[in-house]
Amino acid sequence: MRAFTVSSGLVALAAVVACGLGDSAVPTDQNGLAVASAPGSAVASSNAPETKNFVAHLSGDNEVPTRPTLGQGELKMQLSADGKSLDYRIISSNITNVVQSHIHIAPAGVNGPIAVFLYGLVPAGGGRTDGVLAKGTITAANLIGPMAGHPLSDFIAAIEAGNAYANVHTNDGVDGTNTGPGDFPGGEIRGQVRANGPE
Repeated sequence: MRAFTVSSGLVALAAVVACGLGDSAVPTDQNGLAVASAPGSAVASSNAPETKNFVAHLSGDNEVPTRPTLGQGELKMQLSADGKSLDYRIISSNITNVVQSHIHIAPAGVNGPIAVFLYGLVPAGGGRTDGVLAKGTITAANLIGPMAGHPLSDFIAAIEAGNAYANVHTNDGVDGTNTGPGDFPGGEIRGQVRANGPE
């Protein structure tokens, strides 16, 4: 684990302010280990949605504005049988200085508020990332912003309506923002989350 200095902490805090974040609950640890589910939590429910799998492909072309980057990403999520939790894994490649990742609420082409943290905050200037960035489990308790206090089913409904996107934010820790790949604090790669079948 990297040492967290006061100056890098201030950079990370600046990234939070730039994204308009408040208090957050990150549903994963910084080592990418999954959060364990409570025993017996996968009991089937007649109210559980039919769609069980969700995906997003992230690229700089989908960011608003678009970003000139070779970075790519993939988010995969699976809803539990009872509809109360979402297991997720976010993968990134050809990207440097990742500081955080979220799911936001907005349709394609529009920037929106953060609904859940997937990864972060970590100090700026972390170097290249290839592979699993983070994995974990999202429940209603992890929802923030416009989804705070809502059941997970409302979050799923926003995804199914095409009103949620995942993105990955970068910061090189050097003065100036949006200077190029590895330094897009507002988001370097993005993709709309979509349903990907019941199985």
